[in-house]
Amino acid sequence: MTDELFEQSIRRIQQGDKEGLKQIYEAYIAFIYSVIYAVLKNKEGAEDVTSEFFIKLWNVADQYQFGGKHKAYLATIAHNMAIDYIRKNHHEQATEDIQDVVDAGTAVSTLGMQATPVEDSVVGNLTMKEAIQTLKEPEQEVLNMKIFGDLTFAEIAKILQQPMGTITWRYRTAIEKLRKSYGKEVRR
Repeated sequence: MTDELFEQSIRRIQQGDKEGLKQIYEAYIAFIYSVIYAVLKNKEGAEDVTSEFFIKLWNVADQYQFGGKHKAYLATIAHNMAIDYIRKNHHEQATEDIQDVVDAGTAVSTLGMQATPVEDSVVGNLTMKEAIQTLKEPEQEVLNMKIFGDLTFAEIAKILQQPMGTITWRYRTAIEKLRKSYGKEVRR
């Protein structure tokens, strides 16, 4: 969806026309889900927050600054909603994550909160999805925003509130790990 079509859809939403929201939903449901899932790492939570995202977009459409980069705008809202979800459900989410790690037989870090992926254990013929799952969460998040969201490094840095150097380093690291584990060229 172009910036112009997005702005037309936002104007429709501002006028109470649900067709505008439908157009944005159809164009960006997968992108929004991937941004949220990259933060939450939980299918059910990502589905819930994605649904809430479009309700929020309907409610905040009047605040949209026309002439901006709409994908960065959408990604910022989605990322912030995912962070808010984690804050609200921190204890429950951490417990689920630890159980998932234990169930998978993966080592739990000394903090007891996060699995430590071992890139060297990636063997055989992995699918791209499996290869991406071997990346650290911040690397997955940057990769999703860059490749699937088609955002610039500057936009990602602003959304994640991280220095641009950190973002580019995470992206390059992720690409190199994918090349190593997947054994194929990955789009830059």
